[in-house]
Amino acid sequence: MDAAAIGIDFGTTNTVVALAGADGEARLVSFAHEDEAIVAFRSALAFHAGLDDPNARVVEAGPWAIDAYVEEPLETRFIQSFKTYAASPLFVHTHVMGRWFRFEDLLSALLLRLMAHGGADLAELPKRAIIGRPVNFAGQRADTDLALSRYETAFARLGFTDIRYAYEPVAAAFFFARQLKADATVMVADFGGGTSDFSIVRFWREGGEVRSQALANAGAPVAGDAFDYRIIDHLVSPELGKGTSYRAFDHVLPIPARYYAAFARWEQLALLRASRDMRDIRGLVRTALEPEKIARLVEILDDNHGYRLYQSVSRLKEALSAQTEATFRFEAGDVLIEKPVRRAEFDGWIAPELAAIAKAADEAIAKAGVAPGEIDKVFLTGGSSFVPAVRRLFADRFGEAKLESGGELVSIATGLALIGAQADVGEWAAARV
Repeated sequence: MDAAAIGIDFGTTNTVVALAGADGEARLVSFAHEDEAIVAFRSALAFHAGLDDPNARVVEAGPWAIDAYVEEPLETRFIQSFKTYAASPLFVHTHVMGRWFRFEDLLSALLLRLMAHGGADLAELPKRAIIGRPVNFAGQRADTDLALSRYETAFARLGFTDIRYAYEPVAAAFFFARQLKADATVMVADFGGGTSDFSIVRFWREGGEVRSQALANAGAPVAGDAFDYRIIDHLVSPELGKGTSYRAFDHVLPIPARYYAAFARWEQLALLRASRDMRDIRGLVRTALEPEKIARLVEILDDNHGYRLYQSVSRLKEALSAQTEATFRFEAGDVLIEKPVRRAEFDGWIAPELAAIAKAADEAIAKAGVAPGEIDKVFLTGGSSFVPAVRRLFADRFGEAKLESGGELVSIATGLALIGAQADVGEWAAARV
């Protein structure tokens, strides 16, 4: 298929790519990894020295980056979830193996490796690229103009001359609109790794084509990554010494909480192991009132069990989406953490994130100037749309019968590509001014 446009959903956790032909049809780009065709390319980078030339810099991305990191964690600089820094004026650059990388350099490195792994599908790129963007970028002082300028630099390096941006939930709405059999006002809720975004769009058919009017957008800078950390913080960190104490001469002091902040992202654990704090953590094994817990922490850090730990977290989330109680089990080396978890407990852990999501959804409704009863369909997409407490927020507002889901990983990229194939692409996506 000669592509008229490419849709790129650069996400906090995964990047998904779709191509649209002049016929208006779209197809996803897949990547062959370990004899498996995948469409969700992990938004991760790994930098390490070359085998033959230690001064050479080898860059990998996607699942290949994870492979490189798991194999040689202390010799590899691993970076993931860096989309969360796109709009941060505080993030200027990071030092990687003798070179400073700005955000746009990291994104360029990811895209170049993605294109290489895409093979023939991405050997010849169209000139038009439709890029997804969140309604509100993550960060306390998020600068949207800064984020889009960084995007523009990275995507222009690939040779795209017509670069447009569409809100991620709007792209998902375009994907969903093909299923509509009648005019409808639709709320789209897109739950990514770093943000939860909402759009309300009115659709109608005119002259055989789907037309639309965007009524409102809103977003919250919390989503799946924050859910993972809540599980770690409430379930795992206490088994590794958080909240316990140690003896220093005649005093009993709390174990420093900062040691556990690194568990917000598993790849940060290697940085903790290489930090000055590691010497102090090892010393706590001798002085802690519960030394067996600190010993578990040391083993997880020394033996690079972070990735396996977060796999256990993901399995628990999936299990609690299907049943009201599940067992969390993490076993690696001599470390075994096994506990039953009720869905109600998990719901309580993520209550702050649920409140932020509900607030953003209500904001979208208020901006649109419609009553909940005037919303005909609610399309939930993204990984955290499977979490029952998230779904319940929308069932309570709109009724279960109005909720639709599907294409959790691919709806945005497919919608972006389909937008790019439209004659009037400006109705859905805009160039950066």
